[in-house]
Amino acid sequence: MKDRSFIRHVVLFSAKDKADVARIVDGLSMLADIPHASTFEVVQNSQVDALSGEIDVVVYAEFVDDAALQAYKSHQLYQDAIAVVRPLREMRIAADF
Repeated sequence: MKDRSFIRHVVLFSAKDKADVARIVDGLSMLADIPHASTFEVVQNSQVDALSGEIDVVVYAEFVDDAALQAYKSHQLYQDAIAVVRPLREMRIAADF
């Protein structure tokens, strides 16, 4: 079995208003400047799955350990992104594995 000691952080967002999806992507893109993630992506969901269209934006990041994830979440840019995105989003679901 492949060593998977790093943490994968996936966050799914839906917009209150579909017109704000690009603003949500822009707000979340600020997170790329936080140095603690070894991999970081924010993308608009292509919604090719015919059975599920609720998710508008996906954030995917990888961290070497929990300390790196916690440092990422405590960074000021993380708080700045929340300030931009929270008023625009309907739903936020996060999973770490």
